[in-house]
Amino acid sequence: MSVKIRLQRHGKKGKPFYYVVAADARAKRDGKFLEKLGSYNPNANPAIIELDVDASVKWLNNGAQPTDTAKTILSTKGVLLKKHLQGGVAKGALTEEQAEAKFKAWVEAKEAAIQAKKDGLTAEQAAEKAKVLEAEKAVNAARIAAAQEAEAALLAEAQAAEATATATEGEAATEEATEETAE
Repeated sequence: MSVKIRLQRHGKKGKPFYYVVAADARAKRDGKFLEKLGSYNPNANPAIIELDVDASVKWLNNGAQPTDTAKTILSTKGVLLKKHLQGGVAKGALTEEQAEAKFKAWVEAKEAAIQAKKDGLTAEQAAEKAKVLEAEKAVNAARIAAAQEAEAALLAEAQAAEATATATEGEAATEEATEETAE
């Protein structure tokens, strides 16, 4: 029986979510599997990968062949490195403690890189929000200034109309007084 380590698709249309499984090569993509090794969510940035490293190494040592995408995921989580280090221990080039120390150092460096990426994305999002906020403030300031100008223009027109009305009333009163004195 040929065993493959591959992805099993779940989730809804346009939002895939995968299980990393060890399955018989003849089984359907989303069908029967031998063991679930982890999960992979490509929708998040950076992608979220949860994997049982020891179980994956066990299946690789037993001859399971990973697909291309599964191999990339296993490499990202350090499964292939751990298998390589175990090969060194078996040959006597390393001790178990040295291999474990190398693996832990690699995992810490990888986690630091992922955290740096997350921090960078968070900083980019914050800068983008600040830029949008500044643009909105500028638009609001322009709207307020335009509203104040329009209000001032309406007030000036009202005062001019009032002055004209007062002047017209004054002229009309003067004309009436002139007519009354003329009679």
